[in-house]
Amino acid sequence: MKILMKPIEMIAWFNKDAYPVTLRYRITAEDMSYTVIKVDKILFREEEKLAGNRMILYRCEGIINNMEKIFELKYELSTCKWYLFKM
Repeated sequence: MKILMKPIEMIAWFNKDAYPVTLRYRITAEDMSYTVIKVDKILFREEEKLAGNRMILYRCEGIINNMEKIFELKYELSTCKWYLFKM
């Protein structure tokens, strides 16, 4: 997997445990077009601290370009921003 750390737009819902559950995200390509990717399955979720900044790391599975792929998403708790971390 390649580290990207690109900001994305996410649609998610929050459960009683206060952890967001990812549904789908939208990423901007280099030619300024949008691509929407549906998250089919969350394989695992863990909380980590990076330079004192709390983040939640998700390893997910979804279909990208008609192929099933695994990717990692990060949610930054202090700013409420989502990132495509690895793909």
